[in-house]
Amino acid sequence: MSETWKRRGLGEVTTAAPADALALSPERRALQATARAFAMEEVLPVADELDPRREDIPAALLDRLGELGFFGLLVDAEHGGQGLGVFEYCLVSEELARAWMSVGSIIARGNGTGCASPDPDRRAELLRASAAGRWVGAIAFSEPHAGSDLAGVGCTARRDGSEWVVEGTKRWVGHALSADFLHLLARTRPPGEGESRSDGLELFLVPKERGRFPDGVTGTPIDKIGYFGLTTWELTLDGLRLPADALQDTGQAEGQGFKDSLRWLGTARVQTAARAVGLARGALEDAVAYSRRREQFGHPIADQQALRHKLADMAAAVDAARALWWHAAWLLDEGAPGGDVAASSAKLFASETAERVTSDALQIFGGNGYTTEHSVERYWRDARLTTIFEGTSEIQRKIISDALLA
Repeated sequence: MSETWKRRGLGEVTTAAPADALALSPERRALQATARAFAMEEVLPVADELDPRREDIPAALLDRLGELGFFGLLVDAEHGGQGLGVFEYCLVSEELARAWMSVGSIIARGNGTGCASPDPDRRAELLRASAAGRWVGAIAFSEPHAGSDLAGVGCTARRDGSEWVVEGTKRWVGHALSADFLHLLARTRPPGEGESRSDGLELFLVPKERGRFPDGVTGTPIDKIGYFGLTTWELTLDGLRLPADALQDTGQAEGQGFKDSLRWLGTARVQTAARAVGLARGALEDAVAYSRRREQFGHPIADQQALRHKLADMAAAVDAARALWWHAAWLLDEGAPGGDVAASSAKLFASETAERVTSDALQIFGGNGYTTEHSVERYWRDARLTTIFEGTSEIQRKIISDALLA
């Protein structure tokens, strides 16, 4: 751990990274260049074609993500992954989201997700499949009445002999039909007296075939206004039967498993910040190019001082948001104090920055921006979602203020 930590007098230790810690090494630059070339040359043309038609990421593009190792960034080399950290994971996510946010999101459904089998051999097998992009899942945590407050999950899993029987409804399950498994949060028992509301919540692994739901599960697509490329589902679980080993082993007493999953929230929030920066950067870069070629009153609109200043503000905001996610990712990789709060700060600032920057970019495009003829409207729609998922901006403000006032 770094020795540059210092106390701010707020009861919270924060860490300032030395300048060289956040510099891009040659290896990181090479990874970034690979992700950028793939995003711009292969993902962006597909996004421009399929997003207006609300179609999913094609299988060929998923295969390419596997070939490039992007499903295994966080998986150790022993199991076929790259053994990298949160920083590299988010570095790639920013580049992919610059082309299509759904592609920046799909890699989170690999990278070791759904691999916590109690059987070491099975766990190793799943990790290898995850790193290769052959074990890509869907997260079934939220419900119609339990989003930010996951402790309110009502989906139940009860024992029936050697099996579990699951009943309930899950909402906002992206990629559910095309996934290889569902990562399911359900309640095995009510919390006891004096326990947390989250006690009794467990994670279950539900293997499935791509393109169909298992017996006991039916799905209805949710009609969204954006974030295409990943169809989002509401799932009804009615008599879903799972084997005993579907319960994910956490090394804790039964009823405590969900707490172990919370360690991923910081990573998820920094990745959302990186995706938001990718969207904002895409809108900014497109707005710069458009302002150079669009002429009004005999001159490119880039000659107008008001527009130039708007672009300058957009660029400064994107740089600031990137610096925040870089810092938060570094803290998480170092295991330093304050990492989760920094993740919330990065997520809050980057997502709201993306919403403003993409809106300003659309304004620069004028009437042309309010069509599907340019990618800027896609960035605008998708950026709006980043302030909502992985914890709303209001939830991030609560986390940050709770840390300040603890």
